[in-house]
Amino acid sequence: MKRLLMIAYHFPPLAGSSGIQRTLRFAEHLPEFGWSPIVLTTHPRAYERTHPDHLAALPPDLPVIRAQAWDAARHFSIARRYPGCLALPDRWSSWRWGGIVSGLLALQKYRPAAIWSTFPIATAHMIGGTLARASRLPWVADFRDPMAQDGFPVDPAQWRRYDQIERRTIARASASVFAAPSALAEYRTRYPSHADHMHLIENGYDDTLTTPDTGSAPLNPGRLTVVHSGIVYPSERDPSQLFEALAHLKASVPAQLDRLRLRFRGAVHEDLLHTLASRYGVEAFIEVCPLTDYRSATREMLAADGLLLLQASNCNQQIPAKFYEYLASRRPILTLADPAGDTAQGARSAGLDALAPLDDAAAIATLLKHFIDAPAHGTRATEASVQAASRRARTAVLATLLNGLVTDQPDSTPNP
Repeated sequence: MKRLLMIAYHFPPLAGSSGIQRTLRFAEHLPEFGWSPIVLTTHPRAYERTHPDHLAALPPDLPVIRAQAWDAARHFSIARRYPGCLALPDRWSSWRWGGIVSGLLALQKYRPAAIWSTFPIATAHMIGGTLARASRLPWVADFRDPMAQDGFPVDPAQWRRYDQIERRTIARASASVFAAPSALAEYRTRYPSHADHMHLIENGYDDTLTTPDTGSAPLNPGRLTVVHSGIVYPSERDPSQLFEALAHLKASVPAQLDRLRLRFRGAVHEDLLHTLASRYGVEAFIEVCPLTDYRSATREMLAADGLLLLQASNCNQQIPAKFYEYLASRRPILTLADPAGDTAQGARSAGLDALAPLDDAAAIATLLKHFIDAPAHGTRATEASVQAASRRARTAVLATLLNGLVTDQPDSTPNP
């Protein structure tokens, strides 16, 4: 069985990011397709939030290497200020050196046949590139989403560093992978000489997710509970117009709105939600709930009357990872996203018609009113789209890509 060295910041026991699941589920399913993974990640101190229960999700025989790393914003700051150079390309730039040293030792010990690194922590690609040059092994750079974008990162120095890392990675990697169709199309246009080395592997859902029992207790008996599970970013998932829509419904159809509750689970930016709820006078219809472990969060999705997806137009080339978990739940889905973006397109492709622009309060109000009246109308994904989005199916695509890169290499085995 060939070995794969996987370099990822987002990994248990990190809490609060669905991005963990991409690496974790690849690592879980790769052995089925002839690949044995080794994960190189950071020391847990680098994580702002951790959840010990997440460690239970790790395959018992998975080697995990936790390299030395610190968070510049928490470990190197004085009065919440720290030198900007310590956060280039990101706050975990210290992971680079620990990752390279630990990675070189892993190359000697496990003798992998290929290297895989994943964004959105740019330092991971820096580690991957260095180890690939040192070993001359095939390197798959998993970008997931666009890296250097117009206006992002906002800081000019960080943008220049992102741009430099992006160009070097595209030029040196054996393959570059993206998680959304528009991102893949943009990068093929941006780097035409490397277009043939670019591939699409979308996110997916954990294959152990199951639909709820028909007798499951409702989250709020007598009311419809719509759950948003995960981070609510102030810009990329700005909920302002959603709260304005609730205020409109409160004024126009108060009895209908009283049948609805919006539950935000693990939003991280809870203060933003409380502020908006107070501003628009809709506190009675909002539930802001703390972060919980992955299994508990998925059980909540399965019990919800509906699931809420938020994606702003500045993320048109991205699809939230939770979208695929929503598909697996087979629950009604309400999508608030730019109609021209990949998220809305993905929803339409799955047979979902309950769509409204995230920045259009009137359209959101109409969508919510229709949902209250007929929760199942236009909100359920097709079974074919659900089956195609499993993590196992996505892993098969990755394994095929890896096999093509190492066709002429013998299987590797660890040193005794």
